[in-house]
Amino acid sequence: QVQLVESGGGLVQAGGSLRLSCAASGRTFSSYTMGWFRQAPGKEREFVAAISESGAVTYYGDFVKGRFTISRDDVKKTVYLQMNSLKPEDTAVYYCASQSPYGGTPSSPRSYIYWGQGTQVTVSS
Repeated sequence: QVQLVESGGGLVQAGGSLRLSCAASGRTFSSYTMGWFRQAPGKEREFVAAISESGAVTYYGDFVKGRFTISRDDVKKTVYLQMNSLKPEDTAVYYCASQSPYGGTPSSPRSYIYWGQGTQVTVSS
């Protein structure tokens, strides 16, 4: 049974920072690309960031523009998303995901087969 559990969300003022964590179990964590997506009310799920199984390659959504950093700790089986300079438009539920063994485009939700339950991030103006 694969489980992904996000934590670290909350309420923060614009310009502030949050670090999201996603703890994985039930799968060889280090073998798969991990991703972060977000979904705001009434909007489609949006790609935020992804990190390759080796950690050597990272991908970011266009809107990130240097504000977020994805990282992973394979010993702790955890992937992180450090978010700085947060804006009200970053308000959303943030989900982590583990990629399918068949791979795929890291920015596409269809490439991921396991998802966490999400953590709410709210940025006030």
